Amino acid sequence: MFKKVLVANRGEIALRVLRACREMNIRSVAVYSDADRNALHTRCADEVYYLGPAPAAESYLKIDRIIDLAKRSKSEAIHPGYGFLAENAEFARACEESGIAFIGPNSRAVELLGDKIASKKTMRKAGIPVIPGSGGAVVSEEDASRIVQQIGYPVLIKAAGGGGGKGMRVVLAEQGLASAMKQAVGEARSAFGDARVFIEKFLDSPRHIEFQILADDHGNALHLYERECSVQRRHQKLIEESPSPIMTPELRAQMGDAAVRVVKAAGYNNAGTVEFMVDEQRNFYFLEMNTRLQVEHPVTELITGIDIVKEQFKIAAGEKLALRQDTIRMAGAAIECRISAEDPESDFAPSVGEIIELIEPGGIGVRVDSGIHEGFRVPVYYDPLVAKLLVWAPTRPEAIVRMRRALAEYVIRGIKTTIPFHRLVMEHPKFIEGNYDTTFIDRVLGKIAYRKEHHKVAAIASALGRMLQIERVRVDRGRAHRAADPWKIAGRQSMMRG
Repeated sequence: MFKKVLVANRGEIALRVLRACREMNIRSVAVYSDADRNALHTRCADEVYYLGPAPAAESYLKIDRIIDLAKRSKSEAIHPGYGFLAENAEFARACEESGIAFIGPNSRAVELLGDKIASKKTMRKAGIPVIPGSGGAVVSEEDASRIVQQIGYPVLIKAAGGGGGKGMRVVLAEQGLASAMKQAVGEARSAFGDARVFIEKFLDSPRHIEFQILADDHGNALHLYERECSVQRRHQKLIEESPSPIMTPELRAQMGDAAVRVVKAAGYNNAGTVEFMVDEQRNFYFLEMNTRLQVEHPVTELITGIDIVKEQFKIAAGEKLALRQDTIRMAGAAIECRISAEDPESDFAPSVGEIIELIEPGGIGVRVDSGIHEGFRVPVYYDPLVAKLLVWAPTRPEAIVRMRRALAEYVIRGIKTTIPFHRLVMEHPKFIEGNYDTTFIDRVLGKIAYRKEHHKVAAIASALGRMLQIERVRVDRGRAHRAADPWKIAGRQSMMRG
């Protein structure tokens, strides 16, 4: 096992990995930018090194700088967390060439699966169901029009070299195709340095279900069951849970088997996530594979009892998986709410500033993975995620009730957060029924419902506040009248008459 590991990330995920290091008696190295001098993860590592200025391009994305710090600190391995360089094949290759273990998949797998076009071709050859589409990059509007005529509207234009909703456009009819192509190509070039896009059939109301996998360097691969990720806004996940409300034993077995076949077809090692779209008839299609630790990995940890980060360390160190598929069991239900520094009442606009009060929930079945503390200033430079609130309970209804309780206890003052939004979702009948899909936020919840609810609460609070103010004035006047000397009152009255 490694003696020292550098964590090339920040925030809650850096702290999550540092805790695993501590429990495995591995010395840890943290890095920080100017914006993170007072960050929580810098307080929990054995060694801390300055990385660079606040912008990510000058700090957390500097491959040469991170490799140099790993060498200077005599770190044997680097854990990239998620985001930043976690799915960067060049970074994985730089680690390999420097003799530093990359705690993630090999650079070949990162490169293959990071290219959405190449990965889908690989999956088709392996017999994995794939959403009908172009099968390759679309280079002109004429090509796009020809492909759409074959598969029919609506369609989705997607960037070949990235994800997260960037370079992605839904096209409902022919008149919108040309402009959507230009927008997608421009955004893909800007976000990923790769202007290639492809087209696939747009599924109207799908479920987004992913399978957590583990694979070692000895040919062993298995899955840790599914996570439901359909509560999304603009292709960004907001809430995840497991088990999926629509899952059956038969569907779980089919999708789990397909996920393992994806891993083997790609020559993949370490932890990863195979993502599927499931239509209304419960047909499932390969979407992509995330070659890193997912934000929502704690959901799987809660239902299986398996520490995924520790398994990552073991695999990267060359160990064989000690787990077997037939011995992994699901227990209970888990839900995760992503707590972000965003204002839901202002279309989820970013909210930056200093945390002036922080009260985190606790109690049985509650887990908070957080990267903030009182006095920390949330910077503008990075992803707005500041914490993850998770609950576990024996059943899904109990988990929802527990999440409501935990959200009611959670206090973050100084910035706006998504806590009120999550409280609304946990009360929504469609979510409680498990009857939702990726259009849930836009179609069922909606900004109007959210704002009406909170405007109503605000109006009630304002009215109550006014009533209390009036009552205080009345009481104060009564006290003043009772406390006044009657001789003084009589004197004042006589003066007024004179």
